[in-house]
Amino acid sequence: MQIISRADAMQKLALRWKRQSVRVGFVPTMGYLHAGHLSLVREARKRAGKNGKVVVSIYVNPTQFAPTEDLAKYPRDLKRDLKLCREAGVDVVFTPDDAEMYPSRQNSKFKIQNSKSFSTYVVEEKLSQSMEGVTRPTHFRGVTTVVAKLFNLVLPDMAVFGQKDFQQAAIIQRMVRDLNFPVKIIVAPTLREADGLAMSSRNKYLDAEQRAQAVILFHALQAAKAAMARKSISAARLKSDLKEFLTAAPQARLDYVEFFNPETLEPVTQVEPGTQMALAVFVGKTRLIDNAKL
Repeated sequence: MQIISRADAMQKLALRWKRQSVRVGFVPTMGYLHAGHLSLVREARKRAGKNGKVVVSIYVNPTQFAPTEDLAKYPRDLKRDLKLCREAGVDVVFTPDDAEMYPSRQNSKFKIQNSKSFSTYVVEEKLSQSMEGVTRPTHFRGVTTVVAKLFNLVLPDMAVFGQKDFQQAAIIQRMVRDLNFPVKIIVAPTLREADGLAMSSRNKYLDAEQRAQAVILFHALQAAKAAMARKSISAARLKSDLKEFLTAAPQARLDYVEFFNPETLEPVTQVEPGTQMALAVFVGKTRLIDNAKL
Protein backbone atom coordinates (compact mmCIF):
# COMPACT_ATOMS: atom_id res chain seq x y z
CA MET A 1 0.00 0.00 0.00
CA GLN A 2 1.32 3.41 -0.98
CA ILE A 3 0.88 6.50 1.22
CA ILE A 4 0.91 9.87 -0.57
CA SER A 5 0.72 13.22 1.18
CA ARG A 6 1.51 15.68 -1.62
CA ALA A 7 -1.23 16.81 -3.99
CA ASP A 8 1.06 16.97 -7.02
CA ALA A 9 2.34 13.43 -6.38
CA MET A 10 -1.22 12.09 -6.12
CA GLN A 11 -2.24 13.75 -9.36
CA LYS A 12 0.91 12.58 -11.15
CA LEU A 13 0.17 8.98 -10.20
CA ALA A 14 -3.51 9.36 -11.18
CA LEU A 15 -2.53 10.71 -14.61
CA ARG A 16 -0.21 7.74 -15.13
CA TRP A 17 -3.08 5.39 -14.31
CA LYS A 18 -5.25 7.24 -16.83
CA ARG A 19 -2.66 6.73 -19.56
CA GLN A 20 -2.57 3.03 -18.68
CA SER A 21 -6.40 2.76 -18.71
CA VAL A 22 -6.44 1.64 -15.08
CA ARG A 23 -9.88 1.87 -13.45
CA VAL A 24 -9.82 3.79 -10.18
CA GLY A 25 -12.33 3.60 -7.33
CA PHE A 26 -12.20 6.33 -4.71
CA VAL A 27 -13.47 6.63 -1.13
CA PRO A 28 -13.07 10.12 0.40
CA THR A 29 -13.04 10.11 4.22
CA MET A 30 -12.13 12.28 7.18
CA GLY A 31 -10.46 9.32 8.85
CA TYR A 32 -11.14 7.58 12.14
CA LEU A 33 -12.35 4.71 10.00
CA HIS A 34 -14.99 2.20 11.05
CA ALA A 35 -16.78 -0.75 9.45
CA GLY A 36 -19.02 1.62 7.50
CA HIS A 37 -16.04 3.15 5.73
CA LEU A 38 -14.61 -0.29 5.03
CA SER A 39 -17.88 -1.32 3.38
CA LEU A 40 -17.38 1.62 0.99
CA VAL A 41 -13.85 0.39 0.28
CA ARG A 42 -15.22 -3.05 -0.58
CA GLU A 43 -17.73 -1.47 -2.95
CA ALA A 44 -14.98 0.56 -4.61
CA ARG A 45 -12.89 -2.59 -5.05
CA LYS A 46 -15.81 -4.45 -6.60
CA ARG A 47 -16.44 -1.60 -9.03
CA ALA A 48 -12.78 -1.08 -9.93
CA GLY A 49 -12.17 -4.78 -10.55
CA LYS A 50 -9.21 -6.93 -9.62
CA ASN A 51 -6.92 -5.03 -12.00
CA GLY A 52 -8.12 -1.62 -10.85
CA LYS A 53 -6.92 0.62 -8.05
CA VAL A 54 -8.65 1.78 -4.87
CA VAL A 55 -7.72 5.12 -3.32
CA VAL A 56 -8.85 6.27 0.11
CA SER A 57 -8.30 9.88 1.16
CA ILE A 58 -7.95 10.76 4.84
CA TYR A 59 -8.33 14.48 5.41
CA VAL A 60 -10.27 16.40 8.06
CA ASN A 61 -11.47 19.25 5.88
CA PRO A 62 -11.53 22.56 7.81
CA THR A 63 -13.76 24.41 5.34
CA GLN A 64 -16.80 22.26 6.15
CA PHE A 65 -16.65 23.10 9.86
CA ALA A 66 -18.12 26.30 11.31
CA PRO A 67 -16.04 28.09 13.99
CA THR A 68 -18.38 26.70 16.67
CA GLU A 69 -18.08 23.09 15.49
CA ASP A 70 -15.78 20.23 16.45
CA LEU A 71 -12.86 20.61 14.03
CA ALA A 72 -10.20 20.69 16.76
CA LYS A 73 -11.52 17.64 18.61
CA TYR A 74 -12.67 15.62 15.60
CA PRO A 75 -11.30 12.09 16.24
CA ARG A 76 -8.06 11.26 14.48
CA ASP A 77 -5.92 8.10 14.49
CA LEU A 78 -3.91 7.90 11.29
CA LYS A 79 -1.82 4.92 12.37
CA ARG A 80 -4.96 2.86 13.02
CA ASP A 81 -6.58 4.09 9.79
CA LEU A 82 -3.58 3.05 7.71
CA LYS A 83 -3.61 -0.40 9.31
CA LEU A 84 -7.30 -0.83 8.44
CA CYS A 85 -6.71 0.35 4.88
CA ARG A 86 -3.81 -2.04 4.44
CA GLU A 87 -5.91 -4.94 5.73
CA ALA A 88 -8.76 -3.94 3.39
CA GLY A 89 -6.48 -4.06 0.35
CA VAL A 90 -6.41 -0.34 -0.40
CA ASP A 91 -3.79 0.53 -3.02
CA VAL A 92 -3.17 4.18 -2.14
CA VAL A 93 -4.02 6.30 0.89
CA PHE A 94 -3.93 10.02 0.17
CA THR A 95 -3.20 12.02 3.34
CA PRO A 96 -2.79 15.70 2.46
CA ASP A 97 -2.56 18.45 5.05
CA ASP A 98 -4.14 21.91 5.00
CA ALA A 99 -1.13 23.48 3.30
CA GLU A 100 -1.52 21.05 0.39
CA MET A 101 -5.28 21.47 0.03
CA TYR A 102 -5.68 25.17 0.83
CA PRO A 103 -2.39 26.99 0.21
CA SER A 104 -2.16 30.07 2.43
CA ARG A 105 -5.95 30.25 2.90
CA GLN A 106 -6.94 33.53 4.54
CA ASN A 107 -10.19 33.90 6.49
CA SER A 108 -10.25 37.66 6.75
CA LYS A 109 -10.55 40.16 3.90
CA PHE A 110 -8.42 42.53 5.96
CA LYS A 111 -5.36 40.29 5.75
CA ILE A 112 -2.97 40.83 2.88
CA GLN A 113 -3.38 38.04 0.34
CA ASN A 114 -0.18 36.58 -1.06
CA SER A 115 0.14 35.26 -4.59
CA LYS A 116 -0.52 31.68 -3.50
CA SER A 117 -3.56 32.31 -1.29
CA PHE A 118 -6.66 30.13 -1.77
CA SER A 119 -9.83 31.97 -2.82
CA THR A 120 -11.91 29.65 -5.04
CA TYR A 121 -14.88 27.61 -3.78
CA VAL A 122 -17.52 25.36 -5.35
CA VAL A 123 -21.10 26.17 -4.34
CA GLU A 124 -24.29 24.19 -5.02
CA GLU A 125 -27.22 26.58 -4.66
CA LYS A 126 -30.40 24.49 -4.50
CA LEU A 127 -30.13 21.12 -2.76
CA SER A 128 -27.90 22.64 -0.08
CA GLN A 129 -30.49 25.11 1.18
CA SER A 130 -32.45 22.78 3.48
CA MET A 131 -31.77 20.50 6.47
CA GLU A 132 -28.00 20.44 7.04
CA GLY A 133 -27.70 23.60 4.97
CA VAL A 134 -29.91 25.49 7.42
CA THR A 135 -28.24 24.24 10.59
CA ARG A 136 -24.73 24.39 9.10
CA PRO A 137 -24.90 27.15 6.45
CA THR A 138 -21.21 27.00 5.42
CA HIS A 139 -20.91 23.22 5.55
CA PHE A 140 -21.74 22.19 2.00
CA ARG A 141 -19.56 24.86 0.40
CA GLY A 142 -16.65 23.17 2.16
CA VAL A 143 -17.83 19.69 1.14
CA THR A 144 -18.27 20.47 -2.56
CA THR A 145 -15.00 22.37 -2.71
CA VAL A 146 -12.90 19.64 -1.13
CA VAL A 147 -14.58 16.85 -3.11
CA ALA A 148 -14.06 18.74 -6.37
CA LYS A 149 -10.39 19.15 -5.49
CA LEU A 150 -10.05 15.49 -4.55
CA PHE A 151 -11.68 14.43 -7.82
CA ASN A 152 -9.15 16.56 -9.72
CA LEU A 153 -6.26 15.01 -7.80
CA VAL A 154 -7.33 11.35 -7.74
CA LEU A 155 -9.11 11.37 -11.15
CA PRO A 156 -11.35 8.42 -10.20
CA ASP A 157 -13.68 6.57 -12.52
CA MET A 158 -16.10 6.12 -9.62
CA ALA A 159 -16.40 7.43 -6.07
CA VAL A 160 -18.33 5.77 -3.24
CA PHE A 161 -20.28 7.71 -0.62
CA GLY A 162 -22.42 6.46 2.26
CA GLN A 163 -26.19 6.84 2.32
CA LYS A 164 -26.10 8.03 5.94
CA ASP A 165 -25.15 11.46 4.59
CA PHE A 166 -28.08 11.44 2.16
CA GLN A 167 -28.16 15.16 1.43
CA GLN A 168 -24.39 15.28 0.95
CA ALA A 169 -24.52 12.42 -1.57
CA ALA A 170 -27.34 14.15 -3.46
CA ILE A 171 -25.35 17.39 -3.62
CA ILE A 172 -22.22 15.61 -4.85
CA GLN A 173 -24.29 13.89 -7.54
CA ARG A 174 -25.68 17.26 -8.61
CA MET A 175 -22.21 18.84 -8.65
CA VAL A 176 -20.88 16.01 -10.81
CA ARG A 177 -23.80 16.38 -13.20
CA ASP A 178 -23.74 20.17 -13.41
CA LEU A 179 -19.96 20.55 -13.74
CA ASN A 180 -19.46 17.52 -16.00
CA PHE A 181 -17.07 15.60 -13.79
CA PRO A 182 -16.33 12.23 -15.48
CA VAL A 183 -16.97 10.37 -12.23
CA LYS A 184 -19.70 7.86 -11.45
CA ILE A 185 -21.12 8.38 -7.96
CA ILE A 186 -22.13 5.25 -6.05
CA VAL A 187 -24.21 5.64 -2.89
CA ALA A 188 -23.76 2.61 -0.64
CA PRO A 189 -26.19 1.55 2.12
CA THR A 190 -25.77 2.78 5.69
CA LEU A 191 -24.01 0.29 7.91
CA ARG A 192 -25.47 0.01 11.41
CA GLU A 193 -24.51 -1.29 14.81
CA ALA A 194 -26.39 -4.34 16.13
CA ASP A 195 -28.98 -2.10 17.83
CA GLY A 196 -29.57 -0.01 14.69
CA LEU A 197 -27.43 3.06 15.39
CA ALA A 198 -25.83 4.28 12.18
CA MET A 199 -22.04 3.92 12.27
CA SER A 200 -20.30 7.28 12.58
CA SER A 201 -16.89 8.55 13.67
CA ARG A 202 -18.71 10.92 16.03
CA ASN A 203 -20.19 7.99 17.97
CA LYS A 204 -16.85 8.02 19.80
CA TYR A 205 -17.99 11.17 21.61
CA LEU A 206 -20.87 9.35 23.36
CA ASP A 207 -20.50 8.08 26.91
CA ALA A 208 -22.23 4.82 27.90
CA GLU A 209 -25.53 6.46 28.83
CA GLN A 210 -25.60 8.63 25.71
CA ARG A 211 -24.70 5.66 23.52
CA ALA A 212 -27.71 3.77 24.90
CA GLN A 213 -29.97 6.74 24.18
CA ALA A 214 -28.53 7.44 20.71
CA VAL A 215 -30.44 4.51 19.26
CA ILE A 216 -33.52 6.77 19.51
CA LEU A 217 -32.66 8.04 15.99
CA PHE A 218 -33.09 4.57 14.52
CA HIS A 219 -36.22 4.00 16.59
CA ALA A 220 -37.64 7.27 15.25
CA LEU A 221 -37.16 6.05 11.69
CA GLN A 222 -38.92 2.81 12.59
CA ALA A 223 -41.73 4.70 14.32
CA ALA A 224 -42.30 6.84 11.23
CA LYS A 225 -42.53 3.74 9.06
CA ALA A 226 -45.02 2.17 11.46
CA ALA A 227 -47.11 5.35 11.62
CA MET A 228 -47.49 5.37 7.86
CA ALA A 229 -48.61 1.74 7.57
CA ARG A 230 -48.35 2.31 3.79
CA LYS A 231 -50.88 5.15 3.99
CA SER A 232 -50.52 8.88 3.50
CA ILE A 233 -50.06 10.95 6.67
CA SER A 234 -49.59 14.66 7.33
CA ALA A 235 -45.92 15.64 7.53
CA ALA A 236 -46.72 18.25 10.20
CA ARG A 237 -48.51 15.67 12.33
CA LEU A 238 -45.71 13.14 11.96
CA LYS A 239 -43.09 15.74 12.87
CA SER A 240 -45.04 16.61 16.01
CA ASP A 241 -45.41 12.94 16.95
CA LEU A 242 -41.70 12.26 16.44
CA LYS A 243 -40.67 15.29 18.49
CA GLU A 244 -42.75 13.84 21.33
CA PHE A 245 -41.32 10.38 20.66
CA LEU A 246 -37.77 11.66 21.09
CA THR A 247 -38.49 12.86 24.63
CA ALA A 248 -38.16 9.20 25.64
CA ALA A 249 -34.40 9.79 25.54
CA PRO A 250 -33.68 12.50 28.16
CA GLN A 251 -30.35 13.52 26.60
CA ALA A 252 -31.75 13.76 23.07
CA ARG A 253 -32.64 17.14 21.56
CA LEU A 254 -34.14 17.38 18.08
CA ASP A 255 -32.36 19.65 15.61
CA TYR A 256 -34.65 18.85 12.68
CA VAL A 257 -36.78 16.16 11.14
CA GLU A 258 -37.81 16.54 7.50
CA PHE A 259 -39.83 14.61 4.94
CA PHE A 260 -38.96 15.24 1.31
CA ASN A 261 -38.79 14.01 -2.26
CA PRO A 262 -35.61 11.88 -2.52
CA GLU A 263 -34.81 13.20 -6.00
CA THR A 264 -35.38 16.94 -5.55
CA LEU A 265 -35.05 17.21 -1.74
CA GLU A 266 -38.19 19.36 -1.84
CA PRO A 267 -40.23 19.09 1.39
CA VAL A 268 -43.63 17.38 1.21
CA THR A 269 -46.80 18.15 3.14
CA GLN A 270 -48.07 14.56 2.93
CA VAL A 271 -45.82 11.60 3.74
CA GLU A 272 -46.41 8.67 1.41
CA PRO A 273 -44.58 5.45 0.55
CA GLY A 274 -41.31 6.44 -1.11
CA THR A 275 -40.93 9.70 0.84
CA GLN A 276 -37.46 10.23 2.29
CA MET A 277 -37.05 11.10 5.95
CA ALA A 278 -33.98 12.67 7.55
CA LEU A 279 -33.32 13.83 11.07
CA ALA A 280 -30.56 15.36 13.15
CA VAL A 281 -30.51 14.93 16.90
CA PHE A 282 -28.16 16.14 19.61
CA VAL A 283 -27.43 13.41 22.14
CA GLY A 284 -25.71 15.32 24.89
CA LYS A 285 -23.38 17.61 22.90
CA THR A 286 -22.94 15.14 20.02
CA ARG A 287 -24.92 15.80 16.87
CA LEU A 288 -25.98 12.68 14.97
CA ILE A 289 -27.86 12.29 11.69
CA ASP A 290 -29.78 9.47 10.04
CA ASN A 291 -32.29 8.92 7.24
CA ALA A 292 -34.48 6.34 5.58
CA LYS A 293 -36.89 5.88 2.72
CA LEU A 294 -40.35 5.34 4.18
